[in-house]
Amino acid sequence: MLGGPSAEREVSLRSGAQVGEALRSLGHEVRELDPRDDSWVLPAGTDVVFLALHGTYGEDGTVQQRLEELGVLYTGCDAEASRIGFNKALTKERCMAAGVPTARFTVIDKPNASWPMGWNPPVVLKPLRQGSSVGLQFVERVEEWSKSLAEAMRHDSQVLVEEKITGRECTVGILDGQVLPILEVRPKAGIYDYKTKYTPGMTEYFCPAPFDAATTKRIGDAALGAFAAIGGRDYSRVDVMLRANGEPVVLEVNTLPGMTETSSLPKVAGAAGIGYVELCRRMVDLAMKRKV
Repeated sequence: MLGGPSAEREVSLRSGAQVGEALRSLGHEVRELDPRDDSWVLPAGTDVVFLALHGTYGEDGTVQQRLEELGVLYTGCDAEASRIGFNKALTKERCMAAGVPTARFTVIDKPNASWPMGWNPPVVLKPLRQGSSVGLQFVERVEEWSKSLAEAMRHDSQVLVEEKITGRECTVGILDGQVLPILEVRPKAGIYDYKTKYTPGMTEYFCPAPFDAATTKRIGDAALGAFAAIGGRDYSRVDVMLRANGEPVVLEVNTLPGMTETSSLPKVAGAAGIGYVELCRRMVDLAMKRKV
């Protein structure tokens, strides 16, 4: 399944096209299904659904719930873990309960809300239920608050306000319970947003990330802890910031990571010696193991 109705449709189409090509090279019969709304019907005889969807509907537990009701196997996290992982506040609450380090946050649900009491700039605004940095806003001064909030609110009725972490940014791939080599992300200009994430050449990537062994383990443990906290299964990508003192801070858990030519999960799998086609094969195998 690829495409879908979300703000990340174009990226999902690219992910799905590459996945389809990889699965066909393995000898699978592959049909592409673009669920623009709820009227979709699976092809007869479907063994497993490879979810190459991103964003609303595809990544928030909605399509997973429907597939469970149909009794069809699918790749990635189940409906409940997907619902939690897609909601940044729920993810952070689960992390805090499990003792996984995450940034201080609050939630705003009024477009005309004033600057939150007890907070100092800079802060980051994120639509509560969006992925791929859609609607991401950095607020460096109180005077920028109203405009930034309005922009973030265009993408969701609730917005996460989070302390801005200054430090190194990395992403951690998890596959079948194992942490893959950590990837450090360094945008060449500005911030790691939707544009820099999906435009080739706009970001430098270092994998394995140049951290010492102790730091690498702390980052990996935090990522695994967050993945377990939301009830994840099979695979995921966890975004982590590293404070100047070496403390990892989990930003979010991505339950259906991108599978495009610039996506992080295929990069880190490749660094572990797992090529793109093999990665897709393992994802399908993990789903097929659930066959009863």
